[in-house]
Amino acid sequence: MKRVFVTGVSGYFGSTLVEYLGGKDEIGEIIGIDIAEPRGFSPKLTFIRHDVRTDMYPLLKDRAIDWAVHAAYILPPLHDKGLMEDININGTINFLTSCAKAGIPQLMQCSSTTAYGFHPDNDMPLTEESPLRGNGDFTYCKNKRELEAVCAQFQKEHPEIALTVIRPCFVVGPGFDNPLSRHLQKKIVMVPSKAVPYQFIHEDDLIELMFLLLRDKRRGAYNLAADGVISFQDMIRTMGNWMLPLPYPVMYPLNNLAWFLRLKFITEFPSTGLSMIIHPWIASNDKIKDELGYVFKYTTREAFEDFARHVKSRKKSLLKSLFHQSGQA
Repeated sequence: MKRVFVTGVSGYFGSTLVEYLGGKDEIGEIIGIDIAEPRGFSPKLTFIRHDVRTDMYPLLKDRAIDWAVHAAYILPPLHDKGLMEDININGTINFLTSCAKAGIPQLMQCSSTTAYGFHPDNDMPLTEESPLRGNGDFTYCKNKRELEAVCAQFQKEHPEIALTVIRPCFVVGPGFDNPLSRHLQKKIVMVPSKAVPYQFIHEDDLIELMFLLLRDKRRGAYNLAADGVISFQDMIRTMGNWMLPLPYPVMYPLNNLAWFLRLKFITEFPSTGLSMIIHPWIASNDKIKDELGYVFKYTTREAFEDFARHVKSRKKSLLKSLFHQSGQA
């Protein structure tokens, strides 16, 4: 029976992983930390309220943990870049250091295909050997790139530990809830007129792949991305909304002003993030397919369509509930 340690158990990755692992017979206990209460429940979860920047060793020693997964990370851009970087960088370093001290043999770091950066001359597709050039002006992918270097150095210093670094593209599914998902749910969606197609992975595929990589004690980096792409026009049409394409020189200052004024109904990300919409960053999934023989349950388009179905279903249920309440009034 495996004992697993997971950071960020109240977040999207962490909560979904806990639910999945809780259903596995080979998992005996899940020790999870976060600063907020978990959204879901698993009888196998032992929750500890703990900041990832605070030494984790006292929580890990003498627990005989087999696997540790670092899923805690600030994804939505914060106006306070210092705080965002403190949590993302120092939290990860603390995780690695604490796990090594506790003698945990198998670790997983959740990176991202954003670590490759958004550039007009990106490899097409990006492989695990492609250079990591996360854009320095966009904190999220800059930190992902920097942390990959931290992980590489950690692996050199601790060859006795199997470290798996996963690089998922944007994850989508029923739980998809971040600035991009909320932007796409607006009735009128502003998008740069030269937006590139996007790539997604369904949350079910992601979590299963995380489990399989841990089970097989895989080392190194793995792109996790589904087959195919989907255009912004098709995404917005699938959501039942309208696309408003704007020239990049027009959208950049408008978006930046809204970000500066904290007008969340217009934007939840700075204009530096628009580079991920106008430059290609499509990742190859050949390595994960070849090494694990994995067959994805969802293509990029199917994964996004599943998200759209759940959004429409939630809206329908909400309207029905409001109608029912008004009828009783």
